[in-house]
Amino acid sequence: MSLAEIKNAVTELTPEELADLVAFIQTQDGLAWEQEIEKDFLPGGKHHGLLAGIDAAIDAGDAKPLP
Repeated sequence: MSLAEIKNAVTELTPEELADLVAFIQTQDGLAWEQEIEKDFLPGGKHHGLLAGIDAAIDAGDAKPLP
C-alpha cells in the first residue's frame, strides 16, 4: 500500500478509529526513537564515548548528584 493510499484511507476513518491510529503511530514513533537512542549508546555508537567519559568522572569522584 502506498502512502497516498494510506492517506486516502485515513480520511475515511471514524473519529474513534482515527484516535486509535494516532495512538498507534505515536507508539511506533516512540519505539523507533528508543531503538535509535539505544543504538547510539552501544559500543561503536556515536555517543558511546560520552558514556565512557561520564563513567570515568563518576569513578574519579568528579560527578555531583543532581539536586
